[in-house]
Amino acid sequence: MSQNTNKEIDLTSIKTYGELENSGYSPRSIKDELRGNLIEKLKNKTPIFEGIIGYEDTVIPQIISAILSKHDINLLGLRGQAKTRIARTMVDLLDEYIPIIKGSEINDDPFCPISHFGISEKADKGGNLPIEWLHRNDRFYEKLATPDVTVADLIGDIDPIKAATLKLSYADERVIHYGMIPRANRSIFVINEIPDLQARIQVALFNILQEGDIQIRGFKMRLPLDVNFIFTANPEDYTNRGSIVTPLKDRIGSQILTHYPKSIEIAKKITQQEVISDVKNENILVPETAKTLLEQIVFEARKSPYIDANSGVSARMSISMYENLVSAAELRMLKNGQSKTTVRMSDFENITPAITGKVELVYEGEQLGIENVANELIGSAVKTTFNSLFRSIKKLKKPGSSDEFDAIVQWFMESNDFELKNDSADQKHAEQMNKIKPLEEALDKFISSGTENERIFLKELMLWGMVEYKLLAKRKREQSTSFFDEIVGSFYEN
Repeated sequence: MSQNTNKEIDLTSIKTYGELENSGYSPRSIKDELRGNLIEKLKNKTPIFEGIIGYEDTVIPQIISAILSKHDINLLGLRGQAKTRIARTMVDLLDEYIPIIKGSEINDDPFCPISHFGISEKADKGGNLPIEWLHRNDRFYEKLATPDVTVADLIGDIDPIKAATLKLSYADERVIHYGMIPRANRSIFVINEIPDLQARIQVALFNILQEGDIQIRGFKMRLPLDVNFIFTANPEDYTNRGSIVTPLKDRIGSQILTHYPKSIEIAKKITQQEVISDVKNENILVPETAKTLLEQIVFEARKSPYIDANSGVSARMSISMYENLVSAAELRMLKNGQSKTTVRMSDFENITPAITGKVELVYEGEQLGIENVANELIGSAVKTTFNSLFRSIKKLKKPGSSDEFDAIVQWFMESNDFELKNDSADQKHAEQMNKIKPLEEALDKFISSGTENERIFLKELMLWGMVEYKLLAKRKREQSTSFFDEIVGSFYEN
């Protein structure tokens, strides 16, 4: 409700303009609404932009400043940086309900109607003018900018059918069919990917942003719309599809740069928040290290020489990978008739489909092939995570010296038939992993705590890391993965 509303009165029970006027209700513009309600939240220390993670010290303070300044906003950033989510969250800063003239196409304010219909209705009915209440959730409009969008779609046009039906001249304002923006009067209107909008269509927005009015087919009319615009776009230099024309950018009050999560921990929180709830199976344990490794794959992708950095790597990739990871474990659990299971390193081989459709490759990546690029990313992430949990392995060592990893290599030199079945039951998988006694000793040196299931995962990760360091070789079969001493592995490859 308006900040001037008497909280003891249920204003939504008011049905006429006369009753509304007598109630003491005072209307305000949408930008004043956003600003006033934001100030109230700040004073009361109420959470703002809940669900937006990782922007607490960067993007959100700038958005707050823009709202206080009563600016239209352009959110500029690569794909998957929560731009649309931020825009949708702004609805929470609107009044819960606002009054509109009943039957108005453009949410006419009963105190100050702007359409022919609203003005005529108020003049004819006065205090008996019927009103209805519009909830804030119905005051959010969103349009994806595509090359086929027309001025008529956004602003409006003459409707010949309406003219014929009502027997009106084309000079009569009542023959106008309002576009999306007039229908979003007193609302938030979002245009996603504004550079995709043709330049001549962007020009049509100049008057709306500067003067707040529109012109339709040369009609001598002024329609002072009350709209809060939010635009989203990729950085202009990063796209070949188009750009925001300079005069339009000049009319947008604040341009705010978004960014990807700056740490693995923040990325993990975002993924866990966004993963489909049905996929979060409480019977499937996802070790914390597995979650870290998964996010590390995305971080590796963002710096990979095979992936177009200008296109970006969306946070949606880690969400999809997590869902695939859990689903792979669930399938194994169902096949074995188990009630519980734990994610394994072999399950990471099932996340490739979530990678291949989410990245754009440069020439070198195209030459290597998308599946090979995906394997490179997983391998790089394994190595980075291995170094973080354990330590990096030096290629050169002092003569006669040995370490915990040498003992593991020695074990494989003596046991060249080690194989992990992808679909083996958890108990058999654990028994197979526990055969490697030096692996247990090496793990104890770095990590002494953790449940048995988590330690089994860490052991498997250690083997994968040693493969990345070329101390061991890994051979993938259709239903299993075999590990060898590097020399034996080279023999098999040849």
